Amino acid sequence: MHAIFDGLNEAQAEAVREINRPVLILAGAGSGKTKTITSRLAYLIAEVGIDPASTLTLTFTNKAATEMRERAMSLLSHFQTSLTYPPLLCTFHKFGLLFLKFHIEKLGRKTNFVVIDTDDKKRILKSFGGELPVASVASEISRYKNSLITPEDAWSQAEQKNYRLMAKMYEQYENYLAQNNLVDFDDLLVLTYRILDNDPALCEATSNRYQYIMIDEYQDTNDLQYRLLTKLCSSHENICVVGDDDQSIYGWRGANIRNILDFAQHFPNARVVKLEKNYRSTAQILKAANELIEHNRGRMGKVLESTKGEGKEIELIEASDESQESSLIASKIRKLIDRGVDPKEIAVLYRINALSRSLEEGLNREGIAYKMVGGVKFYERAEIKDLISYLRLVANPHDDFSLRRIINRPKRGLGKVTVDKLLRLAHESRLSVYDYMTKNQDALGSIMSKKAHQAVLQFLENLAHLSEVANSAIYDLIDVLEDDFGIKKYYSELPDGFERVSNIDEFYGLFRDYVKQNPEISVDDFLNELALQSDQDQIDARSITIMSVHASKGLEFDYVFVIGLEEGFFPLIGDGSDIEEERRLGYVAITRARKELSLSYSASRFYKGRRTELTKSRFLKESGVCEGSLVLEKTTSFKKGDLVKHKIFGIGRVVEISKVGREFKLKINFGGSKRDIMASFVEKI
Repeated sequence: MHAIFDGLNEAQAEAVREINRPVLILAGAGSGKTKTITSRLAYLIAEVGIDPASTLTLTFTNKAATEMRERAMSLLSHFQTSLTYPPLLCTFHKFGLLFLKFHIEKLGRKTNFVVIDTDDKKRILKSFGGELPVASVASEISRYKNSLITPEDAWSQAEQKNYRLMAKMYEQYENYLAQNNLVDFDDLLVLTYRILDNDPALCEATSNRYQYIMIDEYQDTNDLQYRLLTKLCSSHENICVVGDDDQSIYGWRGANIRNILDFAQHFPNARVVKLEKNYRSTAQILKAANELIEHNRGRMGKVLESTKGEGKEIELIEASDESQESSLIASKIRKLIDRGVDPKEIAVLYRINALSRSLEEGLNREGIAYKMVGGVKFYERAEIKDLISYLRLVANPHDDFSLRRIINRPKRGLGKVTVDKLLRLAHESRLSVYDYMTKNQDALGSIMSKKAHQAVLQFLENLAHLSEVANSAIYDLIDVLEDDFGIKKYYSELPDGFERVSNIDEFYGLFRDYVKQNPEISVDDFLNELALQSDQDQIDARSITIMSVHASKGLEFDYVFVIGLEEGFFPLIGDGSDIEEERRLGYVAITRARKELSLSYSASRFYKGRRTELTKSRFLKESGVCEGSLVLEKTTSFKKGDLVKHKIFGIGRVVEISKVGREFKLKINFGGSKRDIMASFVEKI
């Protein structure tokens, strides 16, 4: 008991002990939420005697899950508790993956499915052809899935041509996934929910299995995640959620702030515990954060109190244009590094990615190394996607999507016409391309050159060899892959070959290291772990970090610079932006800083082809950093793309938002018929 409560303040200890009712731990930035939730898990297991297998703790990133797991196990190591099973602590999507491995057969699917990422999804949609932009279709399908709208539902609601085309592509896409035994990220939760919803007995059994459920970053949950949680809590109310309504910044991707604001209504017996002592930032930084966020009306309310002392005043950087701004910031960063500050403790944040260009130029001029979070991701580089496709074929040789990607990479003399003919013949034979080629090896010579025919036969032989090695000596898989297919040799001959080969070597090293640490893993396991990687898992500690405010969530640095604090840039104004969510973004940006915070604004910027004169952000005045006129504005929680319900016209999607006096008017597409409706007459779905 002593070890669990060591270092906890009164509010944290109260949250740990409250275990017999729904609990909302309203945890301000830097208030020790991770310590609180891991202490609560240890308390349940070591003091109350709850079976670890009866607990389920869900997070949003692998990084957070790993940190929590390590902290919880460290606490439990102080006790003589013998754990038959460790507590399940993972991301929502990892939970969905584990659940589907056991139960996806209830949907008539096989358990050796492979998870695809967004890039794969777009390539599949692109292969169908069509008039609509692939990115838009991919985004719309994701919205459909998270609203539990089936292709049939989408078709029945579609009256306009584009929506009918969208519904048709959605149907093709779903059929393709089913035929190739693939699931996308949304499916990990959608299919899990459908299985639980369709099978009340399994739902009750699953709820009984996980008697104590904890959710981190609850303000980031969307409607589907909330509905999934209601299934998991169907036989009990032992749910504890941790979150901060003031850090709800993902409304644009479906997060619903009402989940945390209405927790006490969803679970009437709930207890709310506020964590307001901040262990991260100085009093000067927290004063600005508290003053800024107090201007929001849609919040539960709390005031952060620093335990770190007064600290240095916030610095305001004024520049005439973006070039001067980047030079001033680069110069200040150079001075910090020269006086011995570790570069990994320095970050520059911006509201929109377009502002990074001038910043990068300034850093380059000053010779400062930086890591951009949100650039081209490692796993989305062509050479890495190729390697992943080879491994997917090892896991499932009938994966036509992966085979199509690498059948002529390295070059085997197969042109697009030949590959398309192969795909057509396989489809007509009702076989996968791999099956068709294997069963018609001699006949292949009639549709391709002799050289290509020999290369394809060798390809099939090598693939079979690779599968054997995967089942018998998985650690050797990389050596065999390289020896048989020559991926590095192929890429080394390209203009940027050195960089590409370095990336391949990095991937090979990652695979070998993963096998060393998990000797019993399969290729499936490795691929599914890769699919769950996030931006923050890839941050490099050897340079300063530059990133969007969204990407900085959950991180902290000793020295933080926030650039672009001008009206129209931060806050972003127009196009349905929500000023309260913008203000929460400002709050998140400020509270990333531990020791020193610098805020900058520019009198003008060259943006979208022209130079624009700007005024400084209202947030500078609202946070008390400088004088200025206070801007009051009515806010709307609606944004473009939201699904809404009207009592007469039914379900529609918001396509445009405009201001009418002190109200907001929404243009809503009701199955192809567009109508202008005042915002107060509809509700979000």
